[in-house]
Amino acid sequence: MAVIQEFKKFAMRGNVADMAIGIIIGGAFGKIVSSLVADVLMPPLGLLLGNVNFSDLAVTLKAASGDVAAVTLNYGKFIQTVLDFIIMAFAVFMLIKGMNSLKKKEEEAPAAPPAPSKEEQLLAEIRDILKNK
Repeated sequence: MAVIQEFKKFAMRGNVADMAIGIIIGGAFGKIVSSLVADVLMPPLGLLLGNVNFSDLAVTLKAASGDVAAVTLNYGKFIQTVLDFIIMAFAVFMLIKGMNSLKKKEEEAPAAPPAPSKEEQLLAEIRDILKNK
């Protein structure tokens, strides 16, 4: 019973919920990047390289025979996955770089001096009155 209560306490902490949200958004972001590479970047790149469809690039290691499918080495899909990774890593790098620059600006901003206490304000008023007399 103590393990269940400890798990509930762990699962309800804010960090775990934030992490879960990050994982869900990261998964969706991964799909967007995969679509960007497969549907937007690879077709023009394949066209530039002479009408090459990267997802079809493969080396047949053993031809199909009867009901047995061919054994292929699909290096085109690997190239596409590597490009997915590079674009995703660059996007994360730019996001973290932006966050770090915002933090740096916050750290560089000088803190406002504390407001003078009531005693200091009264003394300043007395000083100003004495100066004016």
